[in-house]
Amino acid sequence: MHRLVALVVLGLSLITPARADAALPVFYNSAKAVVASLNAPGAAPPGSNDWACQSDKRPVILLHGTHVNMLLNWNTLSPLLKNNGFCVFALNYGGLRLGQIGGTGDIPASGVELAAFVDHVLTKTGARQVDLVGHSLGGTLAQYYVKFHGGATKVHDIVGLGPTSHGSSALGFDAWIRALLTAFPKLNGFVSSVDPAALQQLRGSAFITELNSVPDTVPGVRYTTIATKYDAVVTPYTSQFLSGPNVNNVVLQDICANDFGDHLALAFDHVALRVVLNALDPSTARRPSCATPVLPVVGG
Repeated sequence: MHRLVALVVLGLSLITPARADAALPVFYNSAKAVVASLNAPGAAPPGSNDWACQSDKRPVILLHGTHVNMLLNWNTLSPLLKNNGFCVFALNYGGLRLGQIGGTGDIPASGVELAAFVDHVLTKTGARQVDLVGHSLGGTLAQYYVKFHGGATKVHDIVGLGPTSHGSSALGFDAWIRALLTAFPKLNGFVSSVDPAALQQLRGSAFITELNSVPDTVPGVRYTTIATKYDAVVTPYTSQFLSGPNVNNVVLQDICANDFGDHLALAFDHVALRVVLNALDPSTARRPSCATPVLPVVGG
Protein backbone atom coordinates (compact mmCIF):
# COMPACT_ATOMS: atom_id res chain seq x y z
CA MET A 1 0.00 0.00 0.00
CA HIS A 2 2.76 2.47 0.94
CA ARG A 3 4.58 1.66 -2.32
CA LEU A 4 1.39 2.28 -4.30
CA VAL A 5 0.84 5.64 -2.60
CA ALA A 6 4.43 6.64 -3.30
CA LEU A 7 4.07 5.72 -6.96
CA VAL A 8 0.87 7.74 -7.25
CA VAL A 9 2.48 10.79 -5.62
CA LEU A 10 5.56 10.57 -7.80
CA GLY A 11 3.45 10.02 -10.90
CA LEU A 12 1.30 13.04 -10.17
CA SER A 13 4.42 15.10 -9.55
CA LEU A 14 5.44 14.57 -13.15
CA ILE A 15 2.37 16.42 -14.37
CA THR A 16 2.48 19.10 -11.68
CA PRO A 17 4.45 22.20 -12.66
CA ALA A 18 7.45 22.85 -10.42
CA ARG A 19 7.18 26.52 -9.56
CA ALA A 20 10.42 28.15 -8.45
CA ASP A 21 11.14 31.59 -7.02
CA ALA A 22 14.39 33.54 -6.82
CA ALA A 23 17.05 32.98 -4.15
CA LEU A 24 15.91 29.71 -2.58
CA PRO A 25 14.07 27.30 -4.90
CA VAL A 26 10.40 26.94 -4.04
CA PHE A 27 8.65 23.81 -5.31
CA TYR A 28 4.90 23.48 -4.90
CA ASN A 29 5.12 19.72 -4.83
CA SER A 30 4.68 17.33 -1.90
CA ALA A 31 6.83 14.64 -3.54
CA LYS A 32 9.84 16.97 -3.27
CA ALA A 33 9.11 17.35 0.45
CA VAL A 34 8.82 13.61 0.97
CA VAL A 35 12.21 13.00 -0.66
CA ALA A 36 13.83 15.83 1.33
CA SER A 37 12.43 14.50 4.59
CA LEU A 38 13.57 10.94 3.89
CA ASN A 39 17.08 12.21 3.13
CA ALA A 40 17.28 14.36 6.26
CA PRO A 41 14.75 13.16 8.83
CA GLY A 42 13.61 15.89 11.17
CA ALA A 43 15.86 18.58 9.66
CA ALA A 44 14.86 22.23 9.51
CA PRO A 45 13.15 23.27 6.26
CA PRO A 46 15.10 25.44 3.77
CA GLY A 47 15.46 29.05 4.87
CA SER A 48 14.47 28.46 8.49
CA ASN A 49 16.18 28.72 11.87
CA ASP A 50 18.80 31.25 10.81
CA TRP A 51 19.32 32.75 14.24
CA ALA A 52 21.32 35.64 12.79
CA CYS A 53 18.43 36.66 10.50
CA GLN A 54 17.39 40.31 10.59
CA SER A 55 14.17 41.72 9.13
CA ASP A 56 11.77 44.61 9.63
CA LYS A 57 8.97 42.05 9.46
CA ARG A 58 7.81 39.97 12.40
CA PRO A 59 9.45 36.55 12.74
CA VAL A 60 7.27 33.69 11.50
CA ILE A 61 7.09 30.38 13.37
CA LEU A 62 5.84 27.37 11.41
CA LEU A 63 3.90 24.62 13.20
CA HIS A 64 3.57 21.26 11.46
CA GLY A 65 0.56 18.97 11.65
CA THR A 66 -0.03 15.50 13.07
CA HIS A 67 2.14 12.56 11.92
CA VAL A 68 4.67 14.72 10.04
CA ASN A 69 7.70 16.88 10.79
CA MET A 70 8.79 20.43 10.06
CA LEU A 71 10.76 19.62 6.90
CA LEU A 72 8.01 17.51 5.34
CA ASN A 73 5.32 20.08 6.15
CA TRP A 74 7.22 23.26 5.33
CA ASN A 75 9.57 22.40 2.48
CA THR A 76 7.63 24.86 0.30
CA LEU A 77 6.44 27.66 2.58
CA SER A 78 9.68 28.15 4.51
CA PRO A 79 11.84 29.15 1.51
CA LEU A 80 8.92 31.13 0.08
CA LEU A 81 8.73 33.21 3.24
CA LYS A 82 12.49 33.62 3.36
CA ASN A 83 12.52 34.87 -0.23
CA ASN A 84 9.88 37.42 0.74
CA GLY A 85 11.99 38.94 3.49
CA PHE A 86 10.79 37.06 6.56
CA CYS A 87 12.91 35.48 9.26
CA VAL A 88 11.48 31.97 9.50
CA PHE A 89 11.64 29.52 12.38
CA ALA A 90 10.30 26.01 12.79
CA LEU A 91 10.37 23.20 15.32
CA ASN A 92 9.52 19.55 15.65
CA TYR A 93 7.14 19.08 18.57
CA GLY A 94 4.83 16.59 20.15
CA GLY A 95 6.63 13.28 20.54
CA LEU A 96 8.79 13.15 17.43
CA ARG A 97 9.65 9.54 16.60
CA LEU A 98 12.42 8.35 14.27
CA GLY A 99 12.86 11.89 12.96
CA GLN A 100 9.74 11.62 10.79
CA ILE A 101 6.61 11.46 12.93
CA GLY A 102 5.74 14.39 15.16
CA GLY A 103 2.59 16.09 16.38
CA THR A 104 1.40 12.92 18.10
CA GLY A 105 1.90 13.88 21.75
CA ASP A 106 -0.52 15.43 24.20
CA ILE A 107 -1.53 18.80 22.74
CA PRO A 108 -1.40 20.82 26.00
CA ALA A 109 2.14 19.49 26.51
CA SER A 110 2.96 20.63 22.96
CA GLY A 111 1.66 24.05 24.02
CA VAL A 112 4.40 24.16 26.64
CA GLU A 113 6.97 23.32 23.95
CA LEU A 114 5.62 26.09 21.72
CA ALA A 115 5.64 28.64 24.53
CA ALA A 116 9.32 27.99 25.19
CA PHE A 117 10.15 28.19 21.48
CA VAL A 118 8.31 31.49 21.02
CA ASP A 119 10.22 32.98 23.95
CA HIS A 120 13.48 31.73 22.45
CA VAL A 121 12.71 33.32 19.08
CA LEU A 122 11.74 36.62 20.70
CA THR A 123 14.93 36.67 22.75
CA LYS A 124 17.19 35.83 19.82
CA THR A 125 15.58 38.23 17.34
CA GLY A 126 14.71 41.08 19.69
CA ALA A 127 11.22 41.18 18.20
CA ARG A 128 8.18 42.13 20.28
CA GLN A 129 5.83 39.68 18.58
CA VAL A 130 5.83 36.71 16.23
CA ASP A 131 3.38 35.39 13.67
CA LEU A 132 2.30 31.74 13.82
CA VAL A 133 1.45 29.66 10.74
CA GLY A 134 0.13 26.17 11.38
CA HIS A 135 -1.16 23.30 9.26
CA SER A 136 -3.94 21.16 10.72
CA LEU A 137 -2.95 20.48 14.35
CA GLY A 138 -0.38 23.29 14.04
CA GLY A 139 -3.13 25.86 13.50
CA THR A 140 -5.06 24.51 16.47
CA LEU A 141 -1.94 24.52 18.64
CA ALA A 142 -1.44 28.20 17.81
CA GLN A 143 -5.00 28.92 18.97
CA TYR A 144 -4.44 26.94 22.17
CA TYR A 145 -1.20 28.78 22.89
CA VAL A 146 -2.71 32.27 22.75
CA LYS A 147 -5.74 31.17 24.78
CA PHE A 148 -4.14 29.16 27.56
CA HIS A 149 -0.38 29.75 27.59
CA GLY A 150 -0.22 33.54 27.76
CA GLY A 151 0.69 33.97 24.12
CA ALA A 152 -1.84 36.65 23.23
CA THR A 153 0.59 39.55 23.79
CA LYS A 154 3.39 37.75 21.93
CA VAL A 155 1.49 36.90 18.74
CA HIS A 156 0.24 39.31 16.07
CA ASP A 157 -1.10 36.89 13.42
CA ILE A 158 -2.29 33.29 13.43
CA VAL A 159 -2.69 31.72 10.01
CA GLY A 160 -4.25 28.26 9.99
CA LEU A 161 -4.18 25.91 7.00
CA GLY A 162 -7.01 23.44 7.62
CA PRO A 163 -6.91 23.73 11.44
CA THR A 164 -8.96 21.44 13.67
CA SER A 165 -10.47 24.48 15.37
CA HIS A 166 -13.67 22.79 16.55
CA GLY A 167 -12.65 19.18 16.15
CA SER A 168 -13.11 16.85 13.22
CA SER A 169 -15.97 14.46 12.57
CA ALA A 170 -13.47 12.26 10.67
CA LEU A 171 -15.97 12.02 7.80
CA GLY A 172 -18.60 10.92 10.30
CA PHE A 173 -16.51 8.08 11.73
CA ASP A 174 -15.76 9.81 15.05
CA ALA A 175 -18.57 8.02 16.90
CA TRP A 176 -17.51 4.69 15.36
CA ILE A 177 -13.90 5.29 16.42
CA ARG A 178 -14.98 5.98 20.01
CA ALA A 179 -17.22 2.90 20.05
CA LEU A 180 -14.35 0.73 18.80
CA LEU A 181 -11.96 2.06 21.44
CA THR A 182 -14.56 1.57 24.16
CA ALA A 183 -15.09 -2.02 23.07
CA PHE A 184 -11.36 -2.74 23.07
CA PRO A 185 -9.78 -1.07 26.13
CA LYS A 186 -6.29 -2.35 25.31
CA LEU A 187 -6.46 -0.77 21.86
CA ASN A 188 -7.70 2.43 23.48
CA GLY A 189 -4.78 2.38 25.89
CA PHE A 190 -2.29 1.82 23.09
CA VAL A 191 -3.62 4.61 20.86
CA SER A 192 -3.95 6.99 23.81
CA SER A 193 -0.33 6.40 24.77
CA VAL A 194 1.32 6.63 21.34
CA ASP A 195 -0.96 9.05 19.48
CA PRO A 196 -3.11 11.06 21.90
CA ALA A 197 -3.15 14.12 19.61
CA ALA A 198 -5.17 12.26 16.98
CA LEU A 199 -7.92 11.43 19.49
CA GLN A 200 -7.80 14.90 21.03
CA GLN A 201 -8.68 16.43 17.67
CA LEU A 202 -11.95 14.54 17.29
CA ARG A 203 -15.02 16.68 17.87
CA GLY A 204 -16.32 16.51 21.40
CA SER A 205 -13.01 15.43 22.94
CA ALA A 206 -11.99 16.85 26.30
CA PHE A 207 -9.30 18.91 24.56
CA ILE A 208 -11.68 20.38 21.96
CA THR A 209 -14.20 21.09 24.72
CA GLU A 210 -11.54 23.00 26.65
CA LEU A 211 -10.33 24.85 23.55
CA ASN A 212 -13.86 26.03 22.77
CA SER A 213 -14.83 26.80 26.35
CA VAL A 214 -13.76 30.39 25.62
CA PRO A 215 -14.37 32.51 22.50
CA ASP A 216 -12.61 31.51 19.28
CA THR A 217 -10.43 34.62 19.27
CA VAL A 218 -8.47 36.66 21.78
CA PRO A 219 -8.20 40.45 21.59
CA GLY A 220 -5.24 41.84 19.69
CA VAL A 221 -4.56 38.77 17.55
CA ARG A 222 -5.42 38.72 13.83
CA TYR A 223 -6.66 35.40 12.43
CA THR A 224 -6.70 33.92 8.93
CA THR A 225 -8.12 30.45 8.32
CA ILE A 226 -7.57 28.82 4.92
CA ALA A 227 -9.78 25.87 4.01
CA THR A 228 -10.45 23.67 1.01
CA LYS A 229 -13.83 22.17 0.17
CA TYR A 230 -12.02 18.92 -0.64
CA ASP A 231 -10.72 18.43 2.91
CA ALA A 232 -11.39 14.85 3.97
CA VAL A 233 -9.40 14.99 7.23
CA VAL A 234 -10.84 17.98 9.11
CA THR A 235 -14.54 17.60 8.44
CA PRO A 236 -16.80 19.33 7.84
CA TYR A 237 -14.39 21.89 6.39
CA THR A 238 -16.54 24.72 7.74
CA SER A 239 -15.69 23.58 11.28
CA GLN A 240 -12.24 25.05 10.71
CA PHE A 241 -13.58 28.60 10.59
CA LEU A 242 -13.39 30.99 13.52
CA SER A 243 -15.89 33.57 14.73
CA GLY A 244 -14.96 36.91 16.21
CA PRO A 245 -13.18 40.17 15.44
CA ASN A 246 -10.09 40.28 13.21
CA VAL A 247 -11.03 37.01 11.49
CA ASN A 248 -10.71 36.21 7.79
CA ASN A 249 -12.05 32.80 6.75
CA VAL A 250 -10.96 31.83 3.23
CA VAL A 251 -12.22 29.00 1.00
CA LEU A 252 -9.68 28.32 -1.74
CA GLN A 253 -12.28 27.34 -4.32
CA ASP A 254 -13.88 30.77 -3.94
CA ILE A 255 -10.62 32.15 -5.36
CA CYS A 256 -9.69 29.51 -7.95
CA ALA A 257 -12.22 26.95 -9.18
CA ASN A 258 -9.35 24.81 -10.50
CA ASP A 259 -7.87 24.35 -7.03
CA PHE A 260 -8.55 20.69 -6.24
CA GLY A 261 -6.14 20.56 -3.32
CA ASP A 262 -7.14 18.49 -0.31
CA HIS A 263 -6.01 18.65 3.31
CA LEU A 264 -2.58 17.19 2.54
CA ALA A 265 -1.99 19.50 -0.42
CA LEU A 266 -2.63 22.72 1.54
CA ALA A 267 1.04 23.17 2.41
CA PHE A 268 2.03 22.82 -1.27
CA ASP A 269 -0.81 24.84 -2.81
CA HIS A 270 0.34 28.05 -4.54
CA VAL A 271 -3.09 29.64 -4.02
CA ALA A 272 -3.14 28.88 -0.29
CA LEU A 273 0.44 30.02 0.24
CA ARG A 274 -0.20 33.29 -1.59
CA VAL A 275 -3.04 33.86 0.88
CA VAL A 276 -0.57 33.17 3.70
CA LEU A 277 1.78 35.85 2.35
CA ASN A 278 -1.12 38.29 1.99
CA ALA A 279 -2.15 37.71 5.59
CA LEU A 280 1.33 38.18 7.02
CA ASP A 281 2.15 41.26 4.94
CA PRO A 282 -1.01 42.99 3.68
CA SER A 283 1.08 45.81 2.18
CA THR A 284 2.30 43.44 -0.55
CA ALA A 285 -0.95 41.50 -0.97
CA ARG A 286 -2.06 40.40 -4.43
CA ARG A 287 -4.64 38.03 -5.77
CA PRO A 288 -3.38 34.46 -6.23
CA SER A 289 -2.94 33.28 -9.79
CA CYS A 290 -5.41 30.68 -11.09
CA ALA A 291 -3.38 29.99 -14.25
CA THR A 292 -2.37 26.49 -13.16
CA PRO A 293 -4.44 23.89 -11.28
CA VAL A 294 -3.73 22.48 -7.85
CA LEU A 295 -3.90 18.69 -7.52
CA PRO A 296 -4.92 16.56 -4.53
CA VAL A 297 -2.04 15.34 -2.32
CA VAL A 298 0.66 16.81 -4.59
CA GLY A 299 -0.32 20.49 -4.67
CA GLY A 300 0.91 22.72 -7.45
